[in-house]
Amino acid sequence: MIELKQDTDGFVRMPRHFPAKATITITFTDGTVGEYSGKRLNELYDEALAAFRLGNNMDAKGFDRNAKNIHRRNAISLVPVQAGMPG
Repeated sequence: MIELKQDTDGFVRMPRHFPAKATITITFTDGTVGEYSGKRLNELYDEALAAFRLGNNMDAKGFDRNAKNIHRRNAISLVPVQAGMPG
């Protein structure tokens, strides 16, 4: 089981994908605790990465959003989460 804590800005540190079947517990700033699958958090990571790339016009430079091998310079490490999000 992997345990993460939400920071005061509403993010969890997630520098890479987690195993899809892993159980991940997030402690939110309001004190609630949520349990999520690795697959769900990987989806949130991919959404945050796509938003980052779109916001920085990286698609115009030829970056593939769906690539499994992501150059670390173009990656993110903070993923937005909120209490009560679907698991």
